[in-house]
Amino acid sequence: MKKAVVFGGGTGMSYLLKGLKEYPLDITAVVSVCDDGGSTGILRDEFNILAVGDIRKVLISLSKKEGDFEKLLNYRFTSDGSLNKHTVGNILLTASAEITGSMNRGIKMLSKILNLNGKVIPFTEDTLTLIGEMEDGSIVKGEHFITEHPQKIKRVYYDKTPTISSELINEIYDADLIIFSMGSLFTSLVPTLLSKEITNAIDESHAKLIYSCNLFTQPGETDEYKVSNHLKIINEYLGKRKVEYVIVNNRAIIGELANKYATEEQKDPVILDLLETKKICPHVIADNLVIKENNVYRHDYFKLGYLIFSITFDKTFMEE
Repeated sequence: MKKAVVFGGGTGMSYLLKGLKEYPLDITAVVSVCDDGGSTGILRDEFNILAVGDIRKVLISLSKKEGDFEKLLNYRFTSDGSLNKHTVGNILLTASAEITGSMNRGIKMLSKILNLNGKVIPFTEDTLTLIGEMEDGSIVKGEHFITEHPQKIKRVYYDKTPTISSELINEIYDADLIIFSMGSLFTSLVPTLLSKEITNAIDESHAKLIYSCNLFTQPGETDEYKVSNHLKIINEYLGKRKVEYVIVNNRAIIGELANKYATEEQKDPVILDLLETKKICPHVIADNLVIKENNVYRHDYFKLGYLIFSITFDKTFMEE
């Protein structure tokens, strides 16, 4: 069985994993841990633990017990008390980390309960603060403050050097596919690459390097970004090896819902600038990957999983 190691966090990564788990792959998800907003931020401050929100989403997406378990773990309390805004899954992750003595062991405990089709490893066990240097030279501390800042992001880095587990490095060495997930580029994906140990391990691995590109730009992070812009940013944070395959949506996203995204959320479809993209990445895999789900645009995760799985066989794709 081929081994796939996926880097990222948040909703984008969880959708990618939902599709990937449908295929015969040994999956390891490497999850960003720098979120500092909402329930995650409150628990992080109170218990001095890693950000648990993205980990929760990834655990649910890899679980063989979706459905009621997903509703339960994503249930968010609404009250005037201390449980207000907290999700059940975030509290369970915090409790399991407290019981076992580390987040990694806590994740393993919950993974058994959820009967995971894969493995979840936090990027680091250190409590880190993500720092953004903006184009005007200003320095912003904290993930959600970086996204909310009016200036464009120049680069991101941590307040200290992260400790990376030997388990994670070994997973990279053993990988056949290394996948960089769609999602928040600067605050979910790039934070999982901010380690020389990780980029050096990627350089030494035999894995194919794949990026699944976002459907939409993200306000405060990737405004006006095309596919090539996303690739350039990822490649800046990688070592000697760069992205070899990029999977992109080629269906036009138009209509009332698209207009709503543009006017109310300041999100625009990511444009495939094919000529520029081909200069950066040798294999461009373009397909109709967008679906509507509960009046929200999502990746067709089953098709996305198929395209990624097919790369393991060096399948020849038509480049458009």
